[in-house]
Amino acid sequence: MKMEGIFIKLSSRKFWSLLAGWLTSLLILFNFDENTTAQIVAVVGAFGSIVVYIFAEAYVDSKSVQSVKNSKRYTDDI
Repeated sequence: MKMEGIFIKLSSRKFWSLLAGWLTSLLILFNFDENTTAQIVAVVGAFGSIVVYIFAEAYVDSKSVQSVKNSKRYTDDI
């Protein structure tokens, strides 16, 4: 898998939901208590939110830079 594909997966809320659900199932399977399970899932959810935010901002910034470059090319042609 290319690096771009990994970034797309990491920025997916569905991926983080899947990971939290999978982790919850494993913790219950191995008889972790409810508080520990809730804390671990909360950390995964928080980390996922941060990752999604970072990638979303990077995407918006890259589109902004492209827009500026395209408008500069347009004004240079006039």
